[in-house]
Amino acid sequence: MESQIPRKPRILCLHGFRTSAEIFKRQVLRWPAAVLDKLDLIFLDAPYPAQGKSGVERFFDPPYYEWFQATEDFTEYTNFEECLAFIEDNMMKSGPFDGFLGFSQGALLSAALPGMQRDGLALTRVPRIKFLIIISGAKFGGPKFVHHKLTSNAYSSPLECPSLHIIDEKSTEVMLGFIERIQKTMATADEQIYLNAET
Repeated sequence: MESQIPRKPRILCLHGFRTSAEIFKRQVLRWPAAVLDKLDLIFLDAPYPAQGKSGVERFFDPPYYEWFQATEDFTEYTNFEECLAFIEDNMMKSGPFDGFLGFSQGALLSAALPGMQRDGLALTRVPRIKFLIIISGAKFGGPKFVHHKLTSNAYSSPLECPSLHIIDEKSTEVMLGFIERIQKTMATADEQIYLNAET
């Protein structure tokens, strides 16, 4: 008897500040197989070499990258628009993508992207982002990070974009439930892809 298995969500993974795609991949691949087997993860290096010391140098070898730069008090940003274009170009080359998985600086970006996409300020050439997985995230306009001009309305109204915020390593059951939920939201008549599997 054949059963139909929904396709795995394709997720673009954005690493943290002054780390790399390889470092983030090594960290994520320690997750339980029950989670990893349900996801299609693509890891991307940020466009800019680290402009200072990395906080992970004792644990991981270089190279290290950053998505954009900010002043020490996070009131001004450099290379932010270029970073958005870089992400979109990579999404066009390697996509389509269903969602983002972001850590630290990558989570900060991931959290703002659906709102900027809704407002036509970013990711205008790629399909709508359907969900986010945020690890150690923050938001522009919060207590630490001042808004960039493109993020000023990113959180102005609710989005139809589910998000999972990971706090500790004991979140496996919650994560599995979230993955099942997003797979159901991806199951529209014109985009659902099924694989045949024998039971």
